[in-house]
Formats: sequence, C-alpha cells, structure tokens
Amino acid sequence: MQELDSIYPNDKKECYQLLHAQMIALLENEFYLISNLSNVSSLLNLALKDINWVGFYLLEENVLHLGPFQGKPACTHIPVGRGVCGTAVSEGRTQLVADVHAFPGHIACDCASNSEIVIPIRKDGRIIGVLDIDSPSIGRFDATDREGLEEAVRILEASF
Repeated sequence: MQELDSIYPNDKKECYQLLHAQMIALLENEFYLISNLSNVSSLLNLALKDINWVGFYLLEENVLHLGPFQGKPACTHIPVGRGVCGTAVSEGRTQLVADVHAFPGHIACDCASNSEIVIPIRKDGRIIGVLDIDSPSIGRFDATDREGLEEAVRILEASF
C-alpha cells in the first residue's frame, strides 16, 4: 500500500491544489465543526512538509482555546493580542513569521518551532478561531503557503 504522504507533490502549488481538492471532498456534507477541524488538521499534517505542529485555536470571550491539532502538546489558551495567534485575531489578518524568536511577545509552546503561519477563521464575518502551523525551520513559510493556506481556510469556512 502506498504511503499517503508520498502522494503529495514537492511543488508547493501542486501540493496545495491536491490538498484543496481533498479538503472539498472530505468536508462535503459534513457540518460538525470539531470533526471537520480534526480531519483538516490531520490532512494538513500529512500533506505539508517540514512542519512540527498544525492545529486550531477557537475563540471564546477574547481567549483562543486549543482545538483539534497534530503534534506535541500545546498551549491551552492564548489571550487575544498575545503571541502570533493572538495577534492574528487582534489584527484580523494572516501572520507569516519567518523567525518566531524575533516576534515580540512570541509564546513558545514548543522550543523546536522556529517559524509560524496563522490564518484567522471566520463565520458570518467574525473571527471564530485560527489555523496555526509551526515549523522547525526558519523561513519555512512563504507567499505560496499564505495563498494556499488562506484558500484552505476558505474551504473550511464554507463547511460551517
């Protein structure tokens, strides 16, 4: 049997195209948020190379609470405005951080993480959480990742 992660192309754009098609099929007629977040975190973990954590934080009363994820144990709550995740919520936009150690107020849940990308997730126009992905490599994420992951979040949002 072929290993699932070996089906993902090394070319990032091609990888995201395949990932998006798989997400659409996986989320079709599925409406339970926690199940969808769980499956998407697993799929992203399989598809993306050179990452060490991928998951979701869900927003409730100005605090992000840990949701479904793949990786080592993580911070369980993050106040809005703190760290990369909290900044993504307070600014309402994707945070792409090449070196988390240079990010003011970075919260180090895993000292092996060196770069991070965080994308806000919206429902009915308001932020309900974030997609958070870490890498042990400095500069791992680029504009292609931003575009591909923002599209992945749009696909996820369409399932709500």
